[in-house]
Amino acid sequence: MITVDKQDGINLKISHSTASNKKSHLDIFLFVPGELGLTPDIAQESDFYYSSITQKRTYFSDKTLLPLVHSRLAKRGRLSSTQYRVSLSLFAYQYVIALDKAVSQLNKHDKRAEVTADEVDEVIELALDILKRLRRSIPYEEGLKRYYANIDNYLSWYTEQRFLSLVSHLPREGDYRTIKERLITLIEREKAHRKLNDYNSQHVRDDVTRMSNKMRLLRRLIEHPIVLKEKNTSLGKNMKRAVKGIATGLVMVFVTLTAVLARDYWGEITASFIIAMSFIYALREIFKDDLRDILWRLFRKGKPKWRKIYIDPTTNKAVGQKHEWLDYTSLSKLPDRIQKIRKKRVVQREEQILHYRSETEMSTSKFLSGYEETRETININMRAITRLMDKGSNKVYTLNSSNQVTRESVEKRHLLNLIIKEHNKENGARYYRWKVILNRSKIVAIEQIQLNDLATDDTLKTE
Repeated sequence: MITVDKQDGINLKISHSTASNKKSHLDIFLFVPGELGLTPDIAQESDFYYSSITQKRTYFSDKTLLPLVHSRLAKRGRLSSTQYRVSLSLFAYQYVIALDKAVSQLNKHDKRAEVTADEVDEVIELALDILKRLRRSIPYEEGLKRYYANIDNYLSWYTEQRFLSLVSHLPREGDYRTIKERLITLIEREKAHRKLNDYNSQHVRDDVTRMSNKMRLLRRLIEHPIVLKEKNTSLGKNMKRAVKGIATGLVMVFVTLTAVLARDYWGEITASFIIAMSFIYALREIFKDDLRDILWRLFRKGKPKWRKIYIDPTTNKAVGQKHEWLDYTSLSKLPDRIQKIRKKRVVQREEQILHYRSETEMSTSKFLSGYEETRETININMRAITRLMDKGSNKVYTLNSSNQVTRESVEKRHLLNLIIKEHNKENGARYYRWKVILNRSKIVAIEQIQLNDLATDDTLKTE
């Protein structure tokens, strides 16, 4: 299952889990309107890869209570402290992800419908239940207790922050007052919990900046044992050297043969001979780079451009690898299924298509005990695309009920299409499609399109 959300306003966040499959393939097709003028000359594939794409792969478990079981085993001395830290971090990390998703869904209500008290109560009860389970398993060992305190401190603060954001997004009608009171009660309870356990000094509690920075460090503490380290390698460096040498050698053979023929023709070094040789060397400089580029594309066609080695942060052993491609392509070169999903129209023919592809192979036997899955998050920063958008706004004239003409400023927006293909042996190929609406400063909206309705109109509707 693949999910697509926006993060920090301008980042497209693509998340998926690999389940227990050792091998998986992922294809991401981003269709950019031709009017924006995105070309390899504006943003080369390698530049876009390094500047706009960030990735993170973590351990993942659909057995949500497994970390708590491990915590109790560690408490009784039946599990190592390392395994306890990994289990507790994984539990906290997955709680944060789930809370983010739940609150984000509720925050979207302010654009379509009212939030009901039952919906908010459900999220509150789940959060309280998870935190209660965590706090029933406090370890005895001092070192583990400090680790637990840091985790509990962060989860308490993060829960408070997410529910404060929910309060700020609540529509002011309906059950607003009742819902707000319930959320404020929970927020005050978590604040009192941190103060009772003396998790933060008075100076930290009084300074929002210090509190935020401390929690950022605690978040890194949570992620450290479960986020796989990456060793990224750009492939083809030796091939590039070889291609450069071959191209230079071929050009020099041509230059040498031409020089010998010219020497035989003129018989001696004359002004004509010098002019001819100067012309030949100029041609060499012109065509050497072109020949090198042709040979490079020929030899590297279809081969991966980057390779990632995934390393377990606890054992420092390689647990998997991934090969990656990123290319500009055209609609006619896409697979038939992708073309059918995108549909063939004049506008689509003008689109610039970025195709990211990855092949991942994980050695699940080298994972820490109890974990057979990983979760990958790919963030695509859309800044390279939004920079190409025109500044300013469009002027729209309307006629109101009094037959008066009014002029309004409407921001310029562009519609991008995102199609993703996920493939593994167990589930076969799965296809997903989203519409991504952008303005110059942020991602305005993300809408998933059901693929069983291929007749959906692609026209960007006025909001």
